[in-house]
Amino acid sequence: MGKHKITKTEKQVLERLIFPEKFQVIMEETGLLQGELRDDLINLLSFGFVEAYERSGNKIALTSFYDTDNLQDFTFQATSKGLSEIKSN
Repeated sequence: MGKHKITKTEKQVLERLIFPEKFQVIMEETGLLQGELRDDLINLLSFGFVEAYERSGNKIALTSFYDTDNLQDFTFQATSKGLSEIKSN
């Protein structure tokens, strides 16, 4: 499989994930609709550019299990691979 070329909106999302961000915050900052953001996050997660975290009070924990129908319940952060992707574009 060849290198994944990220879209303009996927890059917008990645640029906001240097630090952990909630779904709602990403949506507000990018201006993307919920479905658009959901699709971009699923792509970024599948390519290893983003990781999902679960919130519990003030703490967040990395999770490899996330519900794609309820991504708004999770927090996201770019991986080193994702940050490298931003720099290369």
